[in-house]
Amino acid sequence: MKKMIVILLSLGLIFCISIGSFTVEAAVTKAKTYKNCTELNKDYSGGVAKSSTVKNKGGKTNYKPYVSKALYDANSSKDRDKDGIACER
Repeated sequence: MKKMIVILLSLGLIFCISIGSFTVEAAVTKAKTYKNCTELNKDYSGGVAKSSTVKNKGGKTNYKPYVSKALYDANSSKDRDKDGIACER
């Protein structure tokens, strides 16, 4: 009987933890949209790239861009030269 209670409590605890992790993931995946490149560069000095394989078309940059497809998609309007890196500098 004790084993059955322990098993049920363990399964209930695992179920509650797994439900809680889904709500945290939904909150984390929301990408922030910035008004302009100045604000974006305060948090990401090298800008935001949509993948690690994109190359800068605008010449030499001083900083390496942060790679995040979700963040790039939310701020893709700030990618003036359409090279896959928004607000590079």
